[in-house]
Amino acid sequence: MTVPDTLGGIGEIATLERIFPRLPQAAAQLLGPGDDAAVIAAPDGRFVVTTDMMIHGPDFRLAWSTPRDLGWKAAASNLSDVAAMGAVPTALVVAIAAPSHSPVALLEGIADGLREACAALWPGCGVVGGDLSVSSALTIAVTAFGDLEGRDPVLRSGASEGDVLAVSGELGRAGVGLRLLFERGVDDLGDPDAAAAASVRADNPDLVGAQLAPTPPIADGRAAALAGATAMLDLSDGLAIDARRLARASGVRLDFASAALGDDPRLALEGGEDHALLATFPPHTALPGGFRAIGTVQAGDGLAVDGTPYLGSVGWDPYRGWNGASG
Repeated sequence: MTVPDTLGGIGEIATLERIFPRLPQAAAQLLGPGDDAAVIAAPDGRFVVTTDMMIHGPDFRLAWSTPRDLGWKAAASNLSDVAAMGAVPTALVVAIAAPSHSPVALLEGIADGLREACAALWPGCGVVGGDLSVSSALTIAVTAFGDLEGRDPVLRSGASEGDVLAVSGELGRAGVGLRLLFERGVDDLGDPDAAAAASVRADNPDLVGAQLAPTPPIADGRAAALAGATAMLDLSDGLAIDARRLARASGVRLDFASAALGDDPRLALEGGEDHALLATFPPHTALPGGFRAIGTVQAGDGLAVDGTPYLGSVGWDPYRGWNGASG
């Protein structure tokens, strides 16, 4: 039986030699991996930058996610933040810390996921550098860069009374997928189980896939900016949590139409990790791309549904309810 190569067994240099060919090259890359730092073009003279971290335990479970899933989600969540500013993604920097006994195939799979996500969500965005280290918990940290193409960034603070509230992307599906994994993707002791999770995913590919490998509408961030969006953000923590952030930043109330939130408005409001885009547009704007109206911007503060104040939140919070388990 062949023993798989491990990170500790072959070391950093050999691992990088196996990973680099799998990573996507950025179109804006002037100098890529190999020196102390990369050089990327910034034709606008400015660039958008954001970072996000995923840690085994509170953020993902290896029993549920494939290495490809991890790379895909790490890329997708950061690309979505860039898109939410009205920018287009140009490059990623990826740092990974993993236990020394981890198979090299784990990092190769993550690299494949990064490459496939960039190719699918915004071709031309690539990985221009990063770092490897050792840790007791697998950790993936991604920094993403974006080009504003001469436009002003779309902030959270620009919504005005009378604007249309709109969303691009699915609401609530990722939350349902996560609930299914916690309910059915476990063994008899309640611990995450790979075989059980695979069965759940086979039965509910869209729901579980929305959680483990989301496909945010990256192109619609640019489309929203071109259409005159007044405010926008990425729905990473849940519609209610993130919409409240936009309302607070803009000093307005967001009133959702329950009929526009699907059969279960609470599910749409209180799910998490949708990575949809929430934006506001001036009245009578032709909504671009996949955006659809789900409410209006009103004077006041906080959130409402059909005119009634809404105080719920739930959504995603890595500090809430984690019992220290990994799996």
